[in-house]
Amino acid sequence: MFEKNIKKIVWITGASSGIGEAIAYAYARKGCQLILSGRNVEALERVKTQCKTQDVTVLPFDLAHYEQVGNWVQQALVFFGRLDVVILNGGVSQRSLINETEISVYERLIQVDYLSNVALAKAVLPYFIKQKSGHFAVTTSVMGKFGSPYRSGYCGAKHALHGFFDVLRMEHEKDGVFVTLVCPGFIKTNASRNALTSNGSPQNFDDPATVNGITTEVLAQKFIVSIEKKKFEVCIGGKKEILGIYLKRFFPKLLHRVVLKSQVK
Repeated sequence: MFEKNIKKIVWITGASSGIGEAIAYAYARKGCQLILSGRNVEALERVKTQCKTQDVTVLPFDLAHYEQVGNWVQQALVFFGRLDVVILNGGVSQRSLINETEISVYERLIQVDYLSNVALAKAVLPYFIKQKSGHFAVTTSVMGKFGSPYRSGYCGAKHALHGFFDVLRMEHEKDGVFVTLVCPGFIKTNASRNALTSNGSPQNFDDPATVNGITTEVLAQKFIVSIEKKKFEVCIGGKKEILGIYLKRFFPKLLHRVVLKSQVK
């Protein structure tokens, strides 16, 4: 748990809506100092206001431009003088068949969902090592544990996050650096509406599974508990998504048949 009378400094990417927004509110209620990042400045300012605390600042940027990550980290450190928890939550989903998807869509998914998070973690890591403490919490997905049609590039990027951050944990646990991988299932957000289609345009409508998913408020509470308990990995979602993870591990052929019959799109 967080130490008493010490305000943790938490940096959240993808904080302008959905999961990131809910996490911001939950941490604000805990009295933490927050840095909110995302592309939409107006939305970030709205979230900042709704946090109802003075200990919130906004640092807008586009994750696709991760060549500027050094500047982002320098700015973040100026705000409160240090960083304790960095929540790598920003990203974009996908809804298109492999045979119809342009390679540029896969490039964007890798850039935004994988490389931007790697770049940001690498830029923050020296500061965590120097202060001998720090925690990366990474929003991956149950799609980082098993695959599903229409999400090939998204699944690939999320699987890659698990590989990279598992190794980061192994290499820097000795430096006081912790890593928690959070794998949400279907959550009530705009993820499906904003998902990239075959030519890179947004889908612009919600999936039934997303509409019927768990709320961001429920996810945020479990997300924060997983960080406080320094869990390596946690999967949060409905019974079907969690079942899919176990089927992948023990009965991969059965999972294959189950996913094909589910007609999830």
